[in-house]
Amino acid sequence: MIYIAAVVALLVVGGFGWKLTSRNAYESASYSVLESDDAFEIREYPDLNLAITQAEFDSQGDDGSFMRLFRYIDGNNAQQQKVAMTTPVFMNSRRKDVPGQMGFVIPQKLKEGEIPNPDNAKVQLSERKGGQFAVIRFSGRMNEETVRQAEQKLRAWAAKKDLRLADEAEYAGYDPPWTPGPFRRNEVHIRLSQSL
Repeated sequence: MIYIAAVVALLVVGGFGWKLTSRNAYESASYSVLESDDAFEIREYPDLNLAITQAEFDSQGDDGSFMRLFRYIDGNNAQQQKVAMTTPVFMNSRRKDVPGQMGFVIPQKLKEGEIPNPDNAKVQLSERKGGQFAVIRFSGRMNEETVRQAEQKLRAWAAKKDLRLADEAEYAGYDPPWTPGPFRRNEVHIRLSQSL
């Protein structure tokens, strides 16, 4: 009986801990779904404020990019103000002479003049212009191969629907690093060149 009670207690504590550290514990960037088709969606996003830094995409933040952004939201900024963690973390790969980037979404409640300025010159504030995006959702670990395959599927789906997409894609990750692959939420976003 004691063994069963201990197992139940561990499951409850583990479930509570999972809930507090999973994506459900964070504010997520708002959007409207205009069309949905299995793993594919057309979404309308508002303008989003981001804290961004240069990143090598395939490093998964091992190049220090994630920690630079985390220190910024943890109070390493001009106002020494903590900023709530949000989802997703936006990323893109290096393109020609443009380095890859990683970006944290600034919570919506912080208006333009309230967003703390970064102390670290490698962290900048930026705006992700709103608009319509074709999106595919997939699970597993995000790396160059998985996003390449997802992007190909998304472009093929969009082509069947005669949607015109931008050349560049961005990637969105919603989960902490310790989340098991099958439970991870990853996405590829490509801006529509022409709105619906």
